[in-house]
Amino acid sequence: MEITFELGYALDTFYFLICGALVMWMAAGFTMLEAGLVRAKNTTEILTKNVALYSIACIMYMVCGYSIMYGGGDFKLFLDGITADGATGVAEDPATYAPSADFFFQVVFVATAMSIVSGAVAERMKLWAFLAFAVVLTGFIYPMEGAWTWGGEAVFGMYTLGDLGFSDFAGSGIVHMAGAAAALAGVLVLGARKGKYTADGKVNAIPGANLPLATLGTFILWMGWFGFNGGSVLATATVESANSVAVVFMNTNAAAAGGLVAALLLARVLFKKADLTMALNGALAGLVAITAEPSTPSPLQATLFGALGGVLVVFSIVALDKLKIDDPVGAISVHGTVGLLGLLLVPITNPEAAKFSGQLIGALTIFGWVFVTSLVVWLALKAIMGVRVSEEEEFEGVDMSECGLEAYPDFTGGRS
Repeated sequence: MEITFELGYALDTFYFLICGALVMWMAAGFTMLEAGLVRAKNTTEILTKNVALYSIACIMYMVCGYSIMYGGGDFKLFLDGITADGATGVAEDPATYAPSADFFFQVVFVATAMSIVSGAVAERMKLWAFLAFAVVLTGFIYPMEGAWTWGGEAVFGMYTLGDLGFSDFAGSGIVHMAGAAAALAGVLVLGARKGKYTADGKVNAIPGANLPLATLGTFILWMGWFGFNGGSVLATATVESANSVAVVFMNTNAAAAGGLVAALLLARVLFKKADLTMALNGALAGLVAITAEPSTPSPLQATLFGALGGVLVVFSIVALDKLKIDDPVGAISVHGTVGLLGLLLVPITNPEAAKFSGQLIGALTIFGWVFVTSLVVWLALKAIMGVRVSEEEEFEGVDMSECGLEAYPDFTGGRS
């Protein structure tokens, strides 16, 4: 019996760690996607932002974020580490896997939320202002809403979202909509890129520099999402959990495919062209839509849910442009608008865990907290150090002014 327990513990821990590594690989996906969708003169900064934000997230979640989210706000992890009995306090039963594996799996989710912000504020934001915001989001803002959701704590001491019928399997709202809320606040403070919108309301397209790189980034994210959703099963050492993992993988893949095809077809109808960027965002939208509940839909339902996300993201991107909300990579639409859709789809296939009212209250709580606190931080940073580069620096590209390096010196003329 003891050998069986130890084997199950080892398998579940190993599975958890591998899924965490897959989610960490999503950082590369976001980096490549964003680097492909910005102009060449802004590539080095976007690369720097992504590798730095991942590192900041890892440090801040270790210092205080994990304790806020699961351990009542103390600094147990940073000072003493996680013990085998789960002394820091985790939401799930620590006997099923190593508690340190839980920290690793959770920290890569934090980095994912921050990565969403990076693309939305691209091409006109000061690097150090962005990194300062990353410290606050990953160390405090995200862990607080995580404590109210996955951590099971009462919101402002009044009610628990779970008791109200809120459920988010792998983070359509907790991770993706939260990242989009922070991004929206930043974009509103920053304003649009120069030349994106004209005085008469015309929208000027600003093409990305490297669509092959953006496509590669999408495939990396698609692959990493199997760890994102599959790891959220939290186990694989029993027949039941192994079957659940297989269903989650299958539905995750089906939703991405449905989202891409639906977005591609809609783009053909609206723009008379097969728009690659809309197709890529459609795949990501399908993934976000299924993330709130990938374990209960049938494969057909998962495909349709993904297709709904693919359709919604196209309309959302167009609508935000009409509102002059400049998001170079479509992150707010993919992760925010479709993140809300994902939450609202949960009661259709899992009414025992979620209610529409509970999902709406949960979504409002997450969005309201993250948006308001992020807006306060962005405004504070604007007053203290400024958040936007000068008009001249934006015109020349932020690579040289912020990083002193060019990503493609052979093609951009080797400006010094």
